[in-house]
Amino acid sequence: MQSHSEPACLLIADIGGYTGYLAGVELDHAQDILADLMDTVVGGLRPRFRLAKLEGDAAFAYLLAESVDGSLLQDVVEGTYFAFRRRLRDIKQASRCECNACILIPSLDLKFVVHHGVVARHRIAGWEELVGSAVILVHRLLKNQVTEATGLQAYAMYTQDCVAAAGIDPDVQGLRHHVESTDIAGDVGLWLRDLEAAWVEEQASRRGTVTERDAVRTYVSETPAPPMLVWEYLTSPVRRPKWGPGVTSVEESSPSGRRGAGTVNHCMHGKDAVIEEILDWQPGRSWTTRNTMPMPGVPPLVMTDALELLPGGGTRVVTRVLRPRPKDRAAFEALFPMFEPMFIEAASGIVTALAEELERQASTADPEPVLPESGGRFLTQPVGDGVAAPQPVDSRGAGSS
Repeated sequence: MQSHSEPACLLIADIGGYTGYLAGVELDHAQDILADLMDTVVGGLRPRFRLAKLEGDAAFAYLLAESVDGSLLQDVVEGTYFAFRRRLRDIKQASRCECNACILIPSLDLKFVVHHGVVARHRIAGWEELVGSAVILVHRLLKNQVTEATGLQAYAMYTQDCVAAAGIDPDVQGLRHHVESTDIAGDVGLWLRDLEAAWVEEQASRRGTVTERDAVRTYVSETPAPPMLVWEYLTSPVRRPKWGPGVTSVEESSPSGRRGAGTVNHCMHGKDAVIEEILDWQPGRSWTTRNTMPMPGVPPLVMTDALELLPGGGTRVVTRVLRPRPKDRAAFEALFPMFEPMFIEAASGIVTALAEELERQASTADPEPVLPESGGRFLTQPVGDGVAAPQPVDSRGAGSS
């Protein structure tokens, strides 16, 4: 059965270098490593994107939407890449195996191709397939001349159609222009983000987070929602009024056109506004803001919302309020009790909003392909004399036909 055509954001995350990596390595450990890394990649894309299909060393995912929040899109892509790099590092540090598959882990990398276009959904034997010229194009673009032309190995490639649908200003945001010739769409205008450079910048950036030792107040809440969905609800101007106490709208001003450090939000409470300046921005992990209240005599509040992954995929949200300077301490102690109920209400409000979102997603979601599980043998078992051949995995899971 075929549904009507729908606009969608299409994304392929491809583990680069995997084909060459397989040459001469021990396949049992290589298979486990691929499954482990693919779990990290798909976990980073969800739930903003739904998994359409596993394609060997690539994941094809989609988001049905006529327009896309460009800041959130880039947060998801870069956050997934950062999670991939951290996982590579963790595997390398944790494994004591000296087989080629484990030694050559650092040779793997990740690239993304992101396009926006019209798709149709076919249901075959209970499973959904995306079809259309947009689907063909995003796959054609996976085989490209980016590395030859630019030297980039790890990158995010956004088509011009995607940039337009996401409201991204590529020049202001430092994306690099590129053109690929295709057999189905001719010359395609593209914009590239150097993910290796973004990773280096992320590692070197100063951390302005409020630590447990620095905090004068700490609030903790937990939700079964995954971190990137919590991140969206915490930071999106569209989502904030759904759970923020008294927030009627959020007016955002970002010099680069992308949400992040330096962005200033006017959180409107009727006619009054709390001025919120973003000081530190770690997508999917934490953000720190300086908040100026709409009344005289109240010192600015600096606070960090940190997200911690829980067993089972949920999230712990830890909000820490920075201890005031000595000269502001008396005013803080006198006035903060007025605002503390808002913090408590906000913690409860976002948990409720996320529960409603999870319920909505569950009621409308089609089944997704099942990810192969990693046996973790590269962490626990040295390679034996025999080399096990990888077993074929049906990405649609049990019961497929």
